[in-house]
Formats: sequence, structure tokens, C-alpha cells
Amino acid sequence: MPAAKTLRAQNRKADRNRSTRSFTRSRVRAIAEVIEDGSKTAESDEALKSAVSALDKAVTKGVLHRNTAARKKSRLTKQYNKLSS
Repeated sequence: MPAAKTLRAQNRKADRNRSTRSFTRSRVRAIAEVIEDGSKTAESDEALKSAVSALDKAVTKGVLHRNTAARKKSRLTKQYNKLSS
């Protein structure tokens, strides 16, 4: 493949990956803030579900390795479950 065409393809993939990574990080950051606040609510349950879903979506799109996502989901869920209701 010509170098210019390869560069264009890499840039397209980088843009796609960047948006997926940003989306995932913002969802994970939201649940991390909930965990830091230390209270369980219906909204915090939804934040955890959203973060897990975003991590799964990133794996599907090839942005994250499946074991990395599994580790992050496990750690977030364990921390969330320690919170008092």
C-alpha cells in the first residue's frame, strides 16, 4: 500500500479510536466520582451500568483489550459494592 494511503487510513482509525476512548473514559470517570462520594443511588447504579457498557463497546471496537476491560469492570464493581446503601 502506498505510504500516503496508509497514513490516511491510520488517521481515520486514530480519530475513531480517540472518540471511543474519550467516551469510555468519561463514563469511567463518572462512576469513579460516585465511588469517591461514597453513596449509592439509582443514578449511581446507572453510572456503573453505563461505564460497563462503554468498556464492552470499546472492546468490541478494538480500542481496549478484553482483559483490560474485564479488569477495569471488576475493580469498579468491587469498589462500588463496598459502598453503603
